[in-house]
Amino acid sequence: MGFAFVSAATVFGLEAVHVEVEADISKGLPKFHVVGLPDTATSEARERVRSAIKNSGLTFPRPVITVNLAPASLKKHGASYDLPIALGILVADGTIPPKALDRILVLGELALDGRIRTTTGILPCVMMAKKTGFTGVIVPEENAREAALIEGILVHPVKDLRAIVQALNDGILPLYTPPNELDSSLHLPLTKGDVGREFRKSGTDFADIAGQSQAKRALEIAASGGHNVLLIGSPGSGKTLLARALPGILPPLSFDEALEITAIHSVHGSLDKDEVLLRDRPFRSPHHSASGVALVGGGGNPKPGEITLAHRGVLFLDEFPEFPRRALEHLRQPLEEGRVTVSRAAGSVAFPARFMLVAAMNPCPCGYAFDQERTCVCTDFVKERYRQKISGPLLDRIDLIVEVPRLPLSAFSDSSRESSQAVCDRVTRAREISRTRYESVGISTNAELGASTLKHFCILEPDDLAYFQKAAESLRLSARAYTRILKVARTIADLNENPAIERGHLMEALQFRSTLTGDNQADS
Repeated sequence: MGFAFVSAATVFGLEAVHVEVEADISKGLPKFHVVGLPDTATSEARERVRSAIKNSGLTFPRPVITVNLAPASLKKHGASYDLPIALGILVADGTIPPKALDRILVLGELALDGRIRTTTGILPCVMMAKKTGFTGVIVPEENAREAALIEGILVHPVKDLRAIVQALNDGILPLYTPPNELDSSLHLPLTKGDVGREFRKSGTDFADIAGQSQAKRALEIAASGGHNVLLIGSPGSGKTLLARALPGILPPLSFDEALEITAIHSVHGSLDKDEVLLRDRPFRSPHHSASGVALVGGGGNPKPGEITLAHRGVLFLDEFPEFPRRALEHLRQPLEEGRVTVSRAAGSVAFPARFMLVAAMNPCPCGYAFDQERTCVCTDFVKERYRQKISGPLLDRIDLIVEVPRLPLSAFSDSSRESSQAVCDRVTRAREISRTRYESVGISTNAELGASTLKHFCILEPDDLAYFQKAAESLRLSARAYTRILKVARTIADLNENPAIERGHLMEALQFRSTLTGDNQADS
């Protein structure tokens, strides 16, 4: 008979919370209780733990076993409590020394034969362990590389229950050691050669895309400032190809950004076990049947949605008007704030969502309203109804709207095309200029400028200000559209390595308005 507790963790949103697994063994008829608001997967740990202990050649206690997961007010999800529960029972039973697990966090799912399976959300749990003073973490062997991304805490990889019990009794826990140079260099700052290299090798390069100089210019501006883009054109004009080439011109990730992205995908369960640290900026392209919850996240235990999985990268919405209008309206707040708050009865969770929205659509249902060679069969009423599938407030949050015309076949023979690497170099320089400029206010891109910072960093000469205000009145721009165009002009100035916004920068920013909104081009 005895009592013990083992430290574990649960993930709520993207944050890990310390959970104490308390195990009590007392006299009575054999029973095994798990309390503390466990979900179904956690409650079923009783059967997995019982079988794993017996099949590992250990003795499962016969008296009354009560396991409490504290704090009891917090809902517990998943099977990562299997190993902490099993070790807690064995400590309470005297099979493991009582002090063997002091200041060690334990995570892992058990198979019936005692093997320890991989689990999700390891990275935020290890982050929490380091912050709260734990000296080490026991994790499944397959998760060890992921856990080792966090410096300053010992990682103890385990393969099966019998092995970890033996190690705890011997007082010598296994330590993770990097098996190759890649692991040992994970904490070094990432370079341009590291980030995006594999994507550009197997993905779309700007040099693969014929013509479309206007669209390419828009994407270069968008990548430099973190702006949102809408591509409008006939079927087969290259909208999707252009969007898929965008990640190849985005600047390299810093280590902190890569760690942030990796933690998101770890919680979501989409982390590739062979790629411990995500080094490419995310590119998410959900189907147009996606629901609002799929886009912004949610569920009983809130999980990140597509906009959070696209954090620091690109969210590509092809066939933009075909998405449910209600689902698209969910994007309005995240596009403004760079995060989304999901509220449930158990509490609210804030997910980061600083992504670039790239949307593509046809100009009308038949697709040929802008085509010079094929005749559009849609009536004005049909065209207007199609365009109204996208609300005005959502369009107001898109910075660059560009037409992608269908190219003549002769354009495909032109071999003088700029590579993604050349464009990426310019984008990286522009981002570095903006990052340095905004270092004191805690932002890094022009798209993140707020009302107060905009006045300070986007000052226009009196003549240019008068021109811009006149153009804004002519285009009937809202206050939001006005400020977004000013941010785009700031980005164009950065691409030109110009400290001030000039008339030419404003004119180029203003031209990225579309007839889709009923606006006319600004008179230059």
